[in-house]
Amino acid sequence: MAERLTIARPYAKAVFALAHAGQRLPQWSAALAIASGVVADPRVKALLGNPGISAAQLVGLVTGVGGEAFDEQARNFISTLAANKRLGFLPEIAGRYEQLRADAERTVDVTVTSAVDLSAAQREHYTQAMRKRLDREVRLHCKTDPTLLGGAVVQADDLVIDGSVRAGLTQLAAATAS
Repeated sequence: MAERLTIARPYAKAVFALAHAGQRLPQWSAALAIASGVVADPRVKALLGNPGISAAQLVGLVTGVGGEAFDEQARNFISTLAANKRLGFLPEIAGRYEQLRADAERTVDVTVTSAVDLSAAQREHYTQAMRKRLDREVRLHCKTDPTLLGGAVVQADDLVIDGSVRAGLTQLAAATAS
C-alpha cells in the first residue's frame, strides 16, 4: 500500500496545484471521484492490465462515464495516467488530492457513530467541540450502531475518541481480569 501511495503522491500534488491555481478544487474533486470509481469497478480493473485494450480505449471508457465532469485538462490528466499505466492508482490519487484540498481549505471530515440517531442540538454540539479542538471547519457525518449500547465514537483522520458504553465495558472487563 505504501508503494501505491508513493506513486500516487506526485500525481495528486500536480493535479492539486493545477486545480488550486485555476480555482477549480470542487470540479477536480468530482472528476477524480468519478474516475476513481470507474477504475475501482472490478470489470474495469480487469481491463487495466489487458494488452488488448489500448490506453486510448481506457481513456474513452473513463471519460465517457464521467461525461461533462471531465474538461480538457481532466481528459489530459486521465490520458497521462493511461499512457504511464497508472489509471489503477486513481483511488489513491483522489484520496491524496482530497487530503491536500482539506488542508488548503482547513476542513476536516468528522464521523460520529452513536447508538441512536443524534438530535440537531447534539450534532451542533459535536460540530462545535471538534471545530474548537481541531481548529478547522468540520463536516460532520453521523452513523448509528446499536451495538455501542450508548455513548459515541468520534473519528477525524487519525484521531479516534471512543466514548461508547461498549468500550467502557471492555476496559472494565480487562481491568478486572488483571
